[in-house]
Amino acid sequence: MSDLPAPTAPDRPVRRRLGRSGVEVTPLALGTSGIAGLYTPVPEEQAYEAVRAALRRGIRHFDTAPHYGLGLAERRLGAVLRELPRDTYTVSTKVGRRLEPSDAGGDDLAHGFAVPATHRRVWDFSADGVRRGLEASLERLGLDRVDVVLLHDPDDHEEQAFHEAYPALERLRSEGVVGAIGAGMNQTAMLTRFVRDTDVDVVLCANRHTLLDRGAAAELLPAALDRGVSVLVGGVFNSGLLADPRPGVTYDYAAAPAALLERALRIKEAAERHGTSLRAAALAHCAAHPAVAAVLVGARSAAEVDDCADRFAEPVPDALWEDLRATGLL
Repeated sequence: MSDLPAPTAPDRPVRRRLGRSGVEVTPLALGTSGIAGLYTPVPEEQAYEAVRAALRRGIRHFDTAPHYGLGLAERRLGAVLRELPRDTYTVSTKVGRRLEPSDAGGDDLAHGFAVPATHRRVWDFSADGVRRGLEASLERLGLDRVDVVLLHDPDDHEEQAFHEAYPALERLRSEGVVGAIGAGMNQTAMLTRFVRDTDVDVVLCANRHTLLDRGAAAELLPAALDRGVSVLVGGVFNSGLLADPRPGVTYDYAAAPAALLERALRIKEAAERHGTSLRAAALAHCAAHPAVAAVLVGARSAAEVDDCADRFAEPVPDALWEDLRATGLL
C-alpha cells in the first residue's frame, strides 16, 4: 500500500508497561472491529483515515483480531501501519478462531459484520491452531511480528485453552516471537483464573468494567493488581448506551433495558451538571483503576476517533464521583 502516505505523528506519547513484559502501550488505544464493518459497511478510505486520526492523536496501541470482518480489520490496520517505523506502535491480535475459505456466499451479518462471507470461522485452541492462526494474522497485517497475542473468547473451550493454547503462547513468548500474552473476553471469571493460575502479562476485559457494569471490580481487578498483570479495558460504552443514551440504543450488543437506559440518562445529567460529559466520565472511570494499562475505544471514522481522544482528555471533577456515589448511581 505504498500509495498510503505515512501519517504525521506527535512526539512519543506516554506509555504504560504490560505486566512484567517489555511491551508498552498508550493509555488510549484503538480497537478495530468498527473499521471492519461492524453492523454496517465502512468504506476502505474511511477506515484508513480512522487509523491515521488515531496516530495523529497520539494513540499508539491497536487491538485487532481475525474475527473482526473475517480478517478485514487486520488487513486495513496493516495497510496503514506498515508504512511507519515498526518501533513507533504496538499491535495486539488474537487466536482461537481460524479463518478458512468458504464459497457459501452471502454476508457475515449473522456474526455482526457487513462484509462478504468469504471465509468461515473455526474454533481452534490447539497448540497448532495458535501458531497457524498467528501466522495467518501476520500475513494479513503485512507485519513480521505483533507485540501481544490474546486467546479470544475461550468461554466454551476452557480446558483446551488452558492446557494447549496457553502453553503454546508461553512458548511463543519464550522464543521472542511475541512480547506479551494473555486472554480477551466479555466475562471476568475465566479471566481471573488466567490471572491467578498462569503467567499471563495482560488480560482484555470487555464490557465488565464500566459505569453500568462493575463486574470486574469484585475479583478480576484486585487479582490483576496483586499479581502484577495489566488489564486492557474494552467496551467502555457497553456497545453504545454510555456513548449516546436514547431509545433503541444497544447495551452489550442487544437492545438496552429500560432501567439501564434510565440510569445512563441520570448519569449523563449528573455529568453535565458538573461541567463534563457522559462519554468523558465513562472513559475516566475505566482508566482510573491502577491495574488498567489502557482503555480501548472502537471507532468507524476519523471524527469518532477525534471525539474519543477529546473526551479522554476532558477533565472529570471529583465532585461527579461523589455525586454518583451519594445518589446510588455508582
